Amino acid sequence: MLVKWIRCTVVDRRGFERGQRKWAGLLGEPGFRGQGGGWSRGRSGVVHIFAFWESRAFYDSFMARSHDRLAAAQSGTFKDSQVKLFDHRFDVKTGFEPRFTDADLVRVAHCRIHEERAEHFALMQEKVWNPAMAGSPGMVRGLFGEAPGHEFLILSMWQSAAEHGKYRAERVERLALRAQIEADVAALAGDIVELEPSWTV
Repeated sequence: MLVKWIRCTVVDRRGFERGQRKWAGLLGEPGFRGQGGGWSRGRSGVVHIFAFWESRAFYDSFMARSHDRLAAAQSGTFKDSQVKLFDHRFDVKTGFEPRFTDADLVRVAHCRIHEERAEHFALMQEKVWNPAMAGSPGMVRGLFGEAPGHEFLILSMWQSAAEHGKYRAERVERLALRAQIEADVAALAGDIVELEPSWTV
């Protein structure tokens, strides 16, 4: 599965939200699996969108045919758009599905890893972080994705901000030490996204 992560800063909120609903047109696209997103909790005007495709070939075909027509409705409503593609490597918890209806919050972490530490980082994700997140009652599902250049995306969906907060307070520092995260990570950026139900496709 291919994961597309879009981050941008909205300059015309009403126009952007109106345009966002037009993406319902994705539903008929071959290989399209789902899309959702919302507003950053920490950065004013910043939006994150996550789209899922069965494969790169289906995605490339969509980009060549229908993308520009759907995107036209949002032209001029945002700036500073950044788009990244990741290949799904493994699930966090079990059975990841690109559904957004049973979560209120998405936590996104984007990591650039030192080349020689990439495999160690992935292993720690599987052996240390995954079981801890999967054991948190409020965590619904998640995935670990990889892009060329030792970049990784960790996406986790949560029932509520309170549940995510409990996990952070209780676990994160201890886990980071166990996973030797300092040695692995060259750069780390993250955000918490409040899902906007009307954007879910």
